[in-house]
Amino acid sequence: MEFIASIEGVEAESMLAYESRAPATLDCTAARIGGGIALSMRHDPVAYWSKALGFGYTEPITGAVVDRVVDFYRAAGTPTAVIQVAPSVLPPDWDEISARHGLRPMSPWLKLAAPLACVRPSGGTRLWVTEVGPDDAEEWAAVLLRGFGMPTDGLARMVAAAAGNPAVRTFGAWDGADLVGAAGLFVHGELALFNGAATLPAHRNQGVQTALITARLDAAQAAGCRWLVAETGKPAPGTTSPSLDNLLRAGLRIRYARQNWRWRNESTGENEHV
Repeated sequence: MEFIASIEGVEAESMLAYESRAPATLDCTAARIGGGIALSMRHDPVAYWSKALGFGYTEPITGAVVDRVVDFYRAAGTPTAVIQVAPSVLPPDWDEISARHGLRPMSPWLKLAAPLACVRPSGGTRLWVTEVGPDDAEEWAAVLLRGFGMPTDGLARMVAAAAGNPAVRTFGAWDGADLVGAAGLFVHGELALFNGAATLPAHRNQGVQTALITARLDAAQAAGCRWLVAETGKPAPGTTSPSLDNLLRAGLRIRYARQNWRWRNESTGENEHV
């Protein structure tokens, strides 16, 4: 249980590190509630950045805790948010709690982790992979967002600003003078989180992600971390996920599947993006 708390907590702290540096135009707020973190981006263009996670460890997640989370989102005017709870801490009355707040299940995410000593990426790329400095932070942010199919307006400023946080490390893959791949690492005590990696479409299937895993592994070792943590979407039945495949080949292991729960603010009158 303590280990699960750590790998849930590092993801929550990583999200907070990014959104705490968002420009005012995105209207971001955050609150620590019931041992977890609730994050709101009222003007989120992709309905991704408003989420609540890290619950159930310093105190149980109860109906009262979820009430406080929902109250936070209503007060912030958040159109929609995702509540993420690890399966091991779901309360026995979760069905009742979720029905009361209109929470509906979404595609689950897989949480992966492994000791650094067990992570051994194999393979390489012809591209040049290196840590990205402050002068290239804005380009790095734009490549990361574009690789995920997200718009750059507003979000790129936020992601680039997060690179100024000493816990955030940024890495890129270059084809000559062009940055074509981007990845992040969040260092939190003995844990290092792979918090996003993407390659532009024209440069996929060239070993970029494996090389970015290797670069981040080296940085985590240098920082004195003992564990690597990552999360990625669970593939639908009969499909595969290149992101998951890359992580498994490198030596990370699935620890559990975490259900995502979508909450919608009926009072805003706005439609969900996803």
